[in-house]
Amino acid sequence: MNLLIRLVISTVAIIIAANLLDGVVVTNVTTALVAAIVLGLLNAFVRPVLQILALPITILTLGLFYFVINILMVYFAAALVDGFAVSDFISAALFALIVAIISGVLGLFLD
Repeated sequence: MNLLIRLVISTVAIIIAANLLDGVVVTNVTTALVAAIVLGLLNAFVRPVLQILALPITILTLGLFYFVINILMVYFAAALVDGFAVSDFISAALFALIVAIISGVLGLFLD
């Protein structure tokens, strides 16, 4: 049940972020739901591998490279999901930031 609620929270965060940003396109709610599932799977399986591989540069940037990895996850999800598009790096960065903030704030109500 908790997983389903978090999926709904992520979907809502994606819809809100897409409506706030001009550079991000989500065609409908179903696309946002699929994008939330794909982002969750990418964050569960691909992101840890990238974090290990990027550990030296992450240390050099004092952890700021983790944000670049989040942006890459958004780009990967946009490449995999039809109807979900990100136009540029800044839009992907703001999208990742907005989704993280909204998901974090709404996730506080689960605990």
